[in-house]
Formats: sequence, structure tokens, C-alpha cells
Amino acid sequence: MRTDELTLWSDASFFSPYVLSVFVALTEKGLPFTLQAVNLSEKQHLQSDYTRVSLTQRVPTLQHGTFLLSESSAIDEYLEEAFPAPDYSRLYPQDQQKRARAREVQAWLRSDFGPIRSERPTEVLFAHQRFAPLSGQAQQAAEKLFVAVERLLPADQQNLFGEWSIADTDLAVMINRLALHGDPLPERLAQYAHFQWQRASVQRWLTHSAKSHS
Repeated sequence: MRTDELTLWSDASFFSPYVLSVFVALTEKGLPFTLQAVNLSEKQHLQSDYTRVSLTQRVPTLQHGTFLLSESSAIDEYLEEAFPAPDYSRLYPQDQQKRARAREVQAWLRSDFGPIRSERPTEVLFAHQRFAPLSGQAQQAAEKLFVAVERLLPADQQNLFGEWSIADTDLAVMINRLALHGDPLPERLAQYAHFQWQRASVQRWLTHSAKSHS
């Protein structure tokens, strides 16, 4: 199947961290793709045109030829298998256990930390907005995040597994909800998230996000 048959459906504002994950995955693989915008504020994701595209009626959705797939971590894994190394860059560690750990991190970030996502929404990441101080519940969630990352991130390394993986981008999103807002966090974690944010694929996404609000 040709690589030029790839289409990524994104929120029109380019605020979705889940679309960001897939955008980065496609970019890191060096795959050409077309972007299609869905205006979530106008409920376009619930209209018939998009419900025929997305099983979950959410973004992102990837179309590869006639195959349609939603949910960002599922799409990331699909791209890894559909466009494998060495012909394409890796999204996940080659080591089986490290690869499983990366998927664990991705699943955890998507299923937990609701208070952080609620009190530090993606407007912090992509529109530099400011919100009230963290509630006690959000502070507890942040502490849980910090403890886990301190355990996961090797000393004197800037990637979780000694090499970049898509889990690094996803984790940096969560940490930067706090770091870019100016909330207190361990300096090592702030430096890690800043380093990941400078990756060319992430910067390309930030350019799209900035243009959509200019």
C-alpha cells in the first residue's frame, strides 16, 4: 500500500495531544500525509460525514488506503508495524520489555491524571493560557507523576529508554502541562520535557497550532 494514501484527521485548533502523538509518529517515520481538520466546537465529529470515518467519533483518525483507525496509541502501534524499521524510523524501543514499558506509559497517561488534564488543559501547551493554582487533587496527581518519572528516567539521560520513543513525546505533553504553566516540579523533569519539546517533529506541530490561531 502506498505511503501517499495516508490522511490524518485533526481537531481544527491543533490542540489535541492525541493528534499530536500521531502527527509526531507520522513525521518521525518520514511518511507523507494529508491533514484534514474537524471542528470540534461545531460538533463536526458528531456529524454523519465524520461518523462514517471514525468508529469512536473522536480525533485523531488515520486513513491508510481504505483502512480507518482511531485512538492515538492504536494508530502509533499500527504505524510501527505497517512501516517497520530499518526502512522507517522506530517509534518504540527494539527491546521487547522496553517496548512494553513504553506502551504501559502511553496507556497510563491516557487513562489517569484527569485532574491535571482538567486544571491544566491543552490551552496551556498551545495558547500559553494561565489558570488557577492546582487543587489538592491535582497536586496529588502531579506528585504521583513525578515519582513515576523519577523512577523511569535514567540518570543523565534525556530519553526514557536510551533512545527516543513516542512515549517520550506523550510523557512530555503531560509534564509540560505543569512546566509551561510555571507550576513547581523537579528540575530534572522540567529539563526532560523541555528537551522533548524541541524535537523537530513536535516543533512542526507547534507551527501548525500557531498558524491556526494567527
